[in-house]
Amino acid sequence: MQILKLNWENFKGIVKIITQSIKEGKVIICPTDTVYGLMADATNKKAVNKIFKIKKRSRNKPLPIFVKDLKTAKKLALINKNQEKFFKKAWPGKITVVLKRKEGKQIYGIDKRTIALRVPNYKLVNILLKKLKCPLIGTSANISGKPASTEIKEVLKQFTLRRGSGQEKYQPDLVIDTGNLPKSRPSLVIDLTKEPPKILRK
Repeated sequence: MQILKLNWENFKGIVKIITQSIKEGKVIICPTDTVYGLMADATNKKAVNKIFKIKKRSRNKPLPIFVKDLKTAKKLALINKNQEKFFKKAWPGKITVVLKRKEGKQIYGIDKRTIALRVPNYKLVNILLKKLKCPLIGTSANISGKPASTEIKEVLKQFTLRRGSGQEKYQPDLVIDTGNLPKSRPSLVIDLTKEPPKILRK
């Protein structure tokens, strides 16, 4: 597990490293506008499977997806005009929405009928989404059942394994350390496939 410190002096270089790593199918711990997150190419089956193993997450719990903008979201999900108006106000931001998915683009780690999408509001992640031109898994960097965190030490503690434990292959490949993030919770999650809409996570 490689750890890289991020600052404004090395920002462009770090973006290049992350972009290449994700293209190679690696799993990244990255700061976001909420908490530290685990990211990978959502169209790469092997990378997505690795996220499930790293988080020790049940396959019955679909993963949320980061997209670069509303236009991209409309390619992946069925979005009506009222929903579109709402997204124009809510995105980019800390709101994840569950929508009925469209058939077509192969994305892994999601439900057969629905997809959870978010346009984040964080410069590094937004740049990566534009450069990579693919949706990214955007799930909190924590073992399932343990708390998500804005504190890098807490995040690393969950994923630091004893040598020889046999679990090394289920570690994230790269950690982007920008220090502690502003205090925040994971994003609000709203299920828009139901009427009325249902809040799944506050």
